[in-house]
Amino acid sequence: MSRLTLLLQRLLIFLLGVLTVWLIAFVFFDFADRWLPWVIALAVTYGLAAYVILPRAIRLGLMIQQRGRVPSYTTTADGLPGDPVNLALIGTMPELRRAFETIGWSAADPLGLTSSWRMVGAFVLNRPYPSAPFSTLYLFGRGQDVGFQQPIGDSPRRRNHVRFWGLPLERAEQTIDTALFWLDALRPADDERAVWLGAGTKDIGFSLTWLSTFDTNKERDFIVEQLHHQGVIANVRSHLPGERLSIGHVNRYVSDGIVVVAELQSK
Repeated sequence: MSRLTLLLQRLLIFLLGVLTVWLIAFVFFDFADRWLPWVIALAVTYGLAAYVILPRAIRLGLMIQQRGRVPSYTTTADGLPGDPVNLALIGTMPELRRAFETIGWSAADPLGLTSSWRMVGAFVLNRPYPSAPFSTLYLFGRGQDVGFQQPIGDSPRRRNHVRFWGLPLERAEQTIDTALFWLDALRPADDERAVWLGAGTKDIGFSLTWLSTFDTNKERDFIVEQLHHQGVIANVRSHLPGERLSIGHVNRYVSDGIVVVAELQSK
């Protein structure tokens, strides 16, 4: 990356930060303070800032920093860093589902009221729920398209799991050097070949985030080894996007920054 490009990126991010602070402090709070008691106005402004303005500002900053690159990590609903992206599989949705079905992993149920209550029961009573739902993480402006898991024992408290977001190959090639690469809002069609970017991690039970460190590199390698052993992937290679991909600790996860790429195979 040239010094001029890096300087422009930093300038844009600085201006984005100034604009964000101005909107929060001098637009939304000022407007709310005119009509509401200051305590309520502060609470309303905090809600808008934390759950509306800041998440969008962070995602826009990511677009500026990492346009056209394999993203280094997902984000939570409030725009904070989530699980690292460490796997990319190329193929169609049916091929992706067949691959994980072959290695004995279950697709996660959609997150909803019924699945959430069932998940709570499974956690509390320590009973099996092989297709337990996942919390929603975001990439390309949307939640995961599909997720797969393998329980460790009889409870969803411990499980190997991976979330995937699809990016159609044609769109990826057309937008690779533009910010539009980050704005794909729709899941690829089932028969469409796509790059399925995955974030593979391991749940190890309840713990405080700052006391826990999860080696996502080992989890990535574990998933790839299972898929390769069953012959459902081929042409496996490692890809290091370069300086735009964060290397090191991201949200207390260990990541070496390597994304393993492979082609899905129809058996």
